[in-house]
Amino acid sequence: MDGPPCKCKDAATHGPPDAHGQTQETAAKKVEVEAWNHLHFKDARHLLVSVVRGTRQAAKDTKRDPRVSWFLFEGQQMPPLEEITPTYGRRYSQEHGYRVDKQDLLWESVRLRTPEAFENWTDILACVPNQLCLARPFVQAMRQPWESKQRPATLQQVRRAMGRILVELGTPAKPSQPRGKSPGWPSGRQREIAQTYPVIKKEPSARKTGSPKPKRRARYTTVTLTEVLRVV
Repeated sequence: MDGPPCKCKDAATHGPPDAHGQTQETAAKKVEVEAWNHLHFKDARHLLVSVVRGTRQAAKDTKRDPRVSWFLFEGQQMPPLEEITPTYGRRYSQEHGYRVDKQDLLWESVRLRTPEAFENWTDILACVPNQLCLARPFVQAMRQPWESKQRPATLQQVRRAMGRILVELGTPAKPSQPRGKSPGWPSGRQREIAQTYPVIKKEPSARKTGSPKPKRRARYTTVTLTEVLRVV
């Protein structure tokens, strides 16, 4: 805390670790895990973090198979060091889970006015994967022609077949009203302006002084076939 800087790429600045652990990827592959606690960023002194380094001795030290990996933890209680590297292996599935939430379950597509309403929508949407897992043995997965039939059904494939289960279960919602002319806004009821919130936007990074200007794109002129034959 407010001591000498700690840089991941400079081993001379690390110092002795505060904690050390070891785990096994396989019977012949060991992973050493070291942690440095009570660190903070230069521009955020109030945010205490822990830096964890995992060293895989049998790795090829390539981009896809790195030997040294760095992790950052911020929270109340850090998990045991032996669980950090195995948990990181689940990142691929977690990222695909976020993709399903956004693309298939419309996590970001709803139009809500308050952050509290969006938190409630997030809690409701978090229950959907559990329902899909429970419904997996009761539906016949609908697979696309390019999807393998040898693998277990994914949540997307189960979701495509959920319509049949919903028809059998029914719904507690009231039947929709017949189409007709809307009664309009009740007379005497006051209109209230909806509360708005500022939109968080990322500003484009300023171009450094002396850097070359971006090249302009070439302009093309549309020419008809008649004009081409005329020139020929």
